[in-house]
Amino acid sequence: MHPLLADGLNVLSKTTPLRLWNAAQVVGSYLLSKATGRARHRGLPLALSFEPTTSCNLRCPECPSGLRSFTRPTGMLADDLFKKTIDEVASRLWYLIFYFQGEPYLHPHFLELVQYAASKGIYTATSTNAHYLTDQNARRTVESGLDRLIISLDGTTQEVYQQYRVGGKLEKVLEGTRNIMRWRKKLKSSTPRVIFQFLVVGPNEHQIADARALAQAMGVDDVWFKTAQIYDYQHGSPLIPTIDYYSRYENNHNGTWSLKNRLLNHCWKMWHSCVITWDGLVVPCCFDKDAEYRLGDLKHQSFTSLWQGQKYQGFRQALLKGRDQVEMCRNCTEGTKVWG
Repeated sequence: MHPLLADGLNVLSKTTPLRLWNAAQVVGSYLLSKATGRARHRGLPLALSFEPTTSCNLRCPECPSGLRSFTRPTGMLADDLFKKTIDEVASRLWYLIFYFQGEPYLHPHFLELVQYAASKGIYTATSTNAHYLTDQNARRTVESGLDRLIISLDGTTQEVYQQYRVGGKLEKVLEGTRNIMRWRKKLKSSTPRVIFQFLVVGPNEHQIADARALAQAMGVDDVWFKTAQIYDYQHGSPLIPTIDYYSRYENNHNGTWSLKNRLLNHCWKMWHSCVITWDGLVVPCCFDKDAEYRLGDLKHQSFTSLWQGQKYQGFRQALLKGRDQVEMCRNCTEGTKVWG
């Protein structure tokens, strides 16, 4: 069976009547809000991102974890906070990604948390730099029930890879990938679906074809090419690729650059998903890396009361009124991916 079809069937296998009803409520309230310009919300999120940790072993130049530039503290997600939240939303939640900032495998109980969510019938995914996919961790990953494993591959030679993944070793990434593929075969498991994610930047854009070939040679299920978010793009950056198709930004030919997309006054993410930091802060989406737009704290309130609360509704209403007035949204392209 084709890996993409197998993954689609796996997602569908998580269907329950309550999750379907919740999806209908969320979609319906979003469409109504968009049509009327007045924020309404029904149901609970279809998807959540949970941050296992802000710690990271690498120093990538456009990443707050890598730059050590957070104003919020670094720490590890508490098991009880995670389980309490999952217990509250599991019956309606379809998709859970264990990633925001940091390297998930640095969390000492990461795979146990994955197993807990998987036991609730939730589709689980994570993104990793693959430096900790030892033989033992690879086996535990397959056994955990993780459905999707995204491996960052931002170069096919060490010289190019290290220009963005500063401090990283390409051979560790490839070794970790081989470990996962070997244990998946040994354990006769169809999961996790393994994806190479290639963040296209100026220094690596010439290796796009090589990345496809490497993915095929290693037997991974897919390769995704993702456009890069550049923080200070207005006056250009060597990280902006010259291949226009893979760039979020356009050259104005007067020394300045601008976002290609036009900001629309609505955002599907605000209705169907959110991000939870390692210490329980709920933020609107993955663009709020430093948790500036925090909408609540799960250490002091339930997820449901927060999700349906006045502050969250006020933020949704602000987006409907003028998304360009929210600083976080001005560099947003909804995490654009380009399929390989």
